[in-house]
Amino acid sequence: MTDTAITDVDGAPVAPIRRTAWGAILVLALAVCAGATMRTVFSPLQEAAKASMGLTDVQISLVQGLAMAAPMALIALPLGWLADRTNRLRILLVLSGLWTVGMAMTAFAQDFTVLFLARMLAGTAGNFVVPVAISVAADLCMPERRGRSLLLLSLGNVVGAALAFAIGGVVLGAAVEQHTPALFGLEPWRETSLWFAIASAVLTLPLLALREPARHEVEQADAPIRAIASALWSRRGFLVPLFIGQVGVVMADMAATVWAAPVLERDYGLSPVEFGSWMGGGLLLAGIVGSIIGGFSADWGQKLTRRGGILTGAVIAAVLAVPASLYPIMPSTALFGVAFTLLMICGTVAGLITATAIAVLVPNEERGLCLGAFMILGALIGIGIAPLVVTLTSQAMGGESQLALSLAVTSVIIGVLSFGGFWLAMKNAPRPPEEAV
Repeated sequence: MTDTAITDVDGAPVAPIRRTAWGAILVLALAVCAGATMRTVFSPLQEAAKASMGLTDVQISLVQGLAMAAPMALIALPLGWLADRTNRLRILLVLSGLWTVGMAMTAFAQDFTVLFLARMLAGTAGNFVVPVAISVAADLCMPERRGRSLLLLSLGNVVGAALAFAIGGVVLGAAVEQHTPALFGLEPWRETSLWFAIASAVLTLPLLALREPARHEVEQADAPIRAIASALWSRRGFLVPLFIGQVGVVMADMAATVWAAPVLERDYGLSPVEFGSWMGGGLLLAGIVGSIIGGFSADWGQKLTRRGGILTGAVIAAVLAVPASLYPIMPSTALFGVAFTLLMICGTVAGLITATAIAVLVPNEERGLCLGAFMILGALIGIGIAPLVVTLTSQAMGGESQLALSLAVTSVIIGVLSFGGFWLAMKNAPRPPEEAV
């Protein structure tokens, strides 16, 4: 590939990217990791919170789904527009502050409404950090190495979820067994939430050392939002099925994140202390393996001569995800762990390849809005609907006791739809902007 830097957002010439700023990308990966941890850590705590606050599965699904989906759907496009035109590092600092406040509110929530608001802050900010970080990272690395740089962001995202289960389970167990007075006299799950809020505040500090990078590969500086929307609409044959494929990935991952822990507690008789470490280890393994496979597959796919070659790895991952979706009804915890880990690997691979495809095939000034549009779909369907669908399906099957079967059936159907989306996106993919000039 050739260097495609043209102008920055002010129309001034920008020097070509000669080397990748790996140090800055590592800081971005740390921010993504922190956001993922804070939006996920309630999952291993939710059964304790449910019992303590007298909540139902439906209320939990709303706290874990709609609480994030509603605000994300409302502000995704405005945030994408801001990410395309303003200082993105300031946006990251604001997001970090919001998820820190959300974790602190979680610790002190006394009713469903306050808990809903707390998870809204932590979950929404923790999700929005990903597209903003991708936008920054794309301007910190050479185009032909974007798959490997975004690999680190993907790794941070999944490692954060792994730490939420592993550390969350350990801290919760220690809080339960401690013989000294609890922090502020809080219940164990509340104390755990507060410790994570404190850690989140500390993890915000490295972002202060970064500077906003110059923007590269801008086709039209300061283009009006209507023109950008029109340009994105012209790519609908590629973007719509791509979004269907990736929203399916989000749905499967979200359903697993929310309901895998309750299934292990209810159907396999395990406690968070017992499954937190190996489940976190599985997520960590999935993050490492999936990010490596996804990053190198994306870069390898760009070299293929066939149309949409960059998405080849995503199509393969979607196929493997279908049988892995049967993890909730496996006959043993060992097989549960293997299938669950495989599903997470497939989701990581597909998600990273999707992000790389957008970074490569969509011009700079359209990326933020494009990712914002995806955030709306991912929020409304993947995050907002997926946990609730599993709950409603289990009720239709006979009640909360059918949660495992409902989770398996829902995940398999989602996997089939995701495969179809990625396949069509590959068939309709445009040429990279530098090749189309």
